[in-house]
Amino acid sequence: MKKYFRVVLPAIAILFLFNTLSADVTAQSGVLGEILKRMDTNSKSLTSLKSSVKMNKVNSQLNENDLTEGDLSLIPGRSDKQIYLRIDWKKPVAEQLAIANGKYVMYKPTTKQAIVGTVDSVKGSGKSGGVLAFMTMNRAQLRENYDVKYAGEETVSTGVNTFHLVLVPKKATSYKSAELWVDTNGMPVQAKIVEKNNDTTTLLLSNIQRNATVKAKDFKISPPKGTTIVQG
Repeated sequence: MKKYFRVVLPAIAILFLFNTLSADVTAQSGVLGEILKRMDTNSKSLTSLKSSVKMNKVNSQLNENDLTEGDLSLIPGRSDKQIYLRIDWKKPVAEQLAIANGKYVMYKPTTKQAIVGTVDSVKGSGKSGGVLAFMTMNRAQLRENYDVKYAGEETVSTGVNTFHLVLVPKKATSYKSAELWVDTNGMPVQAKIVEKNNDTTTLLLSNIQRNATVKAKDFKISPPKGTTIVQG
């Protein structure tokens, strides 16, 4: 479970939370400064989001990939107690993940298990600190921890034209680098984590609905009777 948070959720965090860096670096000149300005505008106006999501994990040693598809809902926040996130994986197997009120639940119908825990416990796992360390960083900390580089314009697999950014950690993390693809309106649509062994995890959003109707109760997962509860 901790490995899942360490690898997958930082990619989600980069998609939605790297926007907090923008306001401090918009003074940069050129294309990068304009991209970050658009990201800041997008972030300030984003109150909720729904989308389809694809996650592709690639094992560089075996040259194998594992593709998962589902739906994502989000209410952004500035701390781990304010963020609401839910992913309903549909393919190849059904799984549900929810983060709300500083707690997480991952329900696996195939094994009839629900893994539960607090986001504080995730923050303390591994050098990267998991997604919640990312979520609770302020702008100054983000600037202190990452170098941001503009890598050019690219079209992602959904056909959306994007700006490609590369994030290089200034300090030791469990991954080597991260990448972000941002559309022309400043909305992040794809994120990629490159681990130290060159394995990668890529998250791609499509059918994006900005400021869709999303309620806090939508993030409650209630496993059916007979589910085994496992502390994460």
